[in-house]
Amino acid sequence: MQEIKAIIRPFKLDDVVTELHKIEGLPGLTISEIKGFGKSKAKNAKDAITEGLHLFIKRVKIEIVVHDDLVDEVVNTIQNSAHTGNTGDGKIFVIDVMNTIKIRTNERGESAI
Repeated sequence: MQEIKAIIRPFKLDDVVTELHKIEGLPGLTISEIKGFGKSKAKNAKDAITEGLHLFIKRVKIEIVVHDDLVDEVVNTIQNSAHTGNTGDGKIFVIDVMNTIKIRTNERGESAI
């Protein structure tokens, strides 16, 4: 099992989710509105927001836990759908998941996804 975390531009969310819906066997996803900054610390960013003394950029985080056989398809789908070619397009992280527990049924492991 792998967790895929993608940080993307908010206006690309519909494109990404539309394409993810086409993946057979996708177990679901979680979306969060976030803010942060990259190497440039949000300087010169058109969409920067100020909080206190610091600049941040609004982004969306998508989190998906999938079976190993879906990782490449999900990553490629996100990358292709979120791409604009400009600085700040985002990042995708792939992380090993040790275990999953479904709260309702107490199922564990791959069957709990």
